[in-house]
Amino acid sequence: MSASRRGAITGAVLLALGLGLDDGALARSPAQHQRPQAAEKLAQKAQAPDPLQQGKQERVPFTAQETASAKPEDLPSSVRFAGDDPAAFQKVVGDARAAHDSWLVISGGGENGAFAAGILSGWSRAGNRPNFGVITGVSTGALIAPFAFVGPSADAALKQNYTEITAADVFEFGGTNAALTDTWPLKDRIDKSVTPDLLKAIAAEHAKGRRLLVATTQVETERPVVWDMGAIASLASGPEAQKYGDRPLKLFREIVLASTAVPGVFPPVMIDAVTEGGKRIQEMHDDGGSMAPYYLAPAATLAGAPDGGMKLPASTVYLVINNKLTPEFGLVPRTVLGVLSGTVSAAIKAQTQGALAITRAYAARTHLDLRVAEIDGRFDKVSPGPFDPKYMKALFEHGEALAKSGKAFPEAQIASPRGRSDNLKGADAVPMDDRTLAQR
Repeated sequence: MSASRRGAITGAVLLALGLGLDDGALARSPAQHQRPQAAEKLAQKAQAPDPLQQGKQERVPFTAQETASAKPEDLPSSVRFAGDDPAAFQKVVGDARAAHDSWLVISGGGENGAFAAGILSGWSRAGNRPNFGVITGVSTGALIAPFAFVGPSADAALKQNYTEITAADVFEFGGTNAALTDTWPLKDRIDKSVTPDLLKAIAAEHAKGRRLLVATTQVETERPVVWDMGAIASLASGPEAQKYGDRPLKLFREIVLASTAVPGVFPPVMIDAVTEGGKRIQEMHDDGGSMAPYYLAPAATLAGAPDGGMKLPASTVYLVINNKLTPEFGLVPRTVLGVLSGTVSAAIKAQTQGALAITRAYAARTHLDLRVAEIDGRFDKVSPGPFDPKYMKALFEHGEALAKSGKAFPEAQIASPRGRSDNLKGADAVPMDDRTLAQR
């Protein structure tokens, strides 16, 4: 097995399920990232209890009924909803004036988030980047989404953060009983990148009727939670900003960190909440990609369940898959890491392919113009390891070039209500019928 393939497999455990490893999206450049000295780092760890030990020794027990009524401590319950609840989802998007505009959905994918960052840059340079009414993100997509929401002015930051960081700028091995790594470098970058000014800019866009949604997984309930990040940002800069203090900013940062917290690899994030009866609890949240590779709508909505059927207000959705979906051959070493990495890599591809099949069926059924960009055979480079700057730069430039030339999102042909096919602008027409879905 080649060194590059072996390195990629070794990194797969860390990059799988959208591994927050590429949370570089909100990172500062390595040159700006100053790690604490040993004594300072030990002090930081002493102040931040291990999530697992905290769970065993300090968490107040609570029931399913209590967590069902809980809301973030000292904040409105409206800043989040159950991601698998069609009615709650419909209310959030139904109240958004701009939800009829195009949507952007960004998947997980670790360092491969450079692909989405490049597409956004290429779109801006081509001068035809849509003003998305709704943007959603999970895992590395959660790191990109806030910058995508602000607009082209954040392209330079995305490029820097997806072409110049290394794994050392995100995590270090050891340090907690809850995970294989300690993500203090990532948390430090998020704290410095998610600023009051960023929240103010997001709140301004939210006020225009646009929505920024980020998904996490609540471990206790085994359900997705979708956070209205624009609503949270608005609390920090609105007329009641003094009432909420720094709590919206703190929660915003925690959500971004949680959405990238790959189970067992990165430690989970404990979010303070209060039940309807006033009981203060701590909810455990981790990687949004654990539930699905991306978030477009509740599963019941996409599957057409009787209680979840609805049509999205948007007529066009752009979906960026930060991953390669085609199988790749490589001899796998007979080690725990080798077997786990190879199997997880295959599982993530299968999960994403399944999600895409359901989404395409939904698009065909509701006459939705679904445009999908993925890392396909047009890009043949392999990363020698997690967060290799040369690989990420090449992938960024690939996505940028595709978007500039209009070839990032293939064209779709959607069956009209009258039974004929309507051709839509783009490259490489793909008829969306049952036979096409079966072939995909």
